[in-house]
Amino acid sequence: MKQLILDKLAAVEKEHNIKILFSCESGSRGWEFPSPDSDFDVRFIYVRPYRYYLSVMERTDDLNFAISGDLDMYGWDIRKVLQLMRKSNVTPFEWLQSPIIYRQEPGFKEDLWALCQHYFSRRSNIHHYLGIAQGALAGMTNGSEITIKKLFYVLRPLLAAKWCLQKESIAPMTIGPLMTLLPQHLQQQVSELITVKSTAAEGFIINIDAELKTYIDQEFARIDEASKQLPKEPFYAERLDEFFVNTITKYDHK
Repeated sequence: MKQLILDKLAAVEKEHNIKILFSCESGSRGWEFPSPDSDFDVRFIYVRPYRYYLSVMERTDDLNFAISGDLDMYGWDIRKVLQLMRKSNVTPFEWLQSPIIYRQEPGFKEDLWALCQHYFSRRSNIHHYLGIAQGALAGMTNGSEITIKKLFYVLRPLLAAKWCLQKESIAPMTIGPLMTLLPQHLQQQVSELITVKSTAAEGFIINIDAELKTYIDQEFARIDEASKQLPKEPFYAERLDEFFVNTITKYDHK
């Protein structure tokens, strides 16, 4: 599968006259709790030739492709990535932490990650993660029944929000470090659920343990209330503009 992904990325690069600077796995494989039927969620950051950006016309800033089999792939222009970073959008933060990297230009990931640290907003990140968790919780039926996929769409974002609140830093992408925030006995339970997920279809329905459900409800309410007291940080574009100009200059490919 990796070779197919690399071939697809090379074909996209040639067809659209772009240069891919970074490509990784997102989704459950990147989060390190895949199911046997999980898609390959391939994401990439690209740059176009320098002159492309010197226009008064609106230009596209992403590339989307129809899902093919179990391959789900799309990419964002570096300008879009930087614009989202100014809003403290968590997606670039997560991509750069992915444990599965398909392609990367030397030093690009490290430089962009260093830039991310200047655009981390606890308030924005917490609200984003709690929104995902809340949406997944809406899929629960009969008070405790939920698909194993949606359960982890509750747990990972909830723990990421907790990390942002307590650690005051960008949350890890993978589930392992996030699980350290759980009480010891719940860590064991979630580890067992990850094992179940590794062999079960994503639509497999489970009953959430009452203690785990209580933890989720209480932590959600606590983090949500605490986040309301956090300030809204203003972020400025100077560092982003400098990074943008340096990038499109460095990787100008005509």
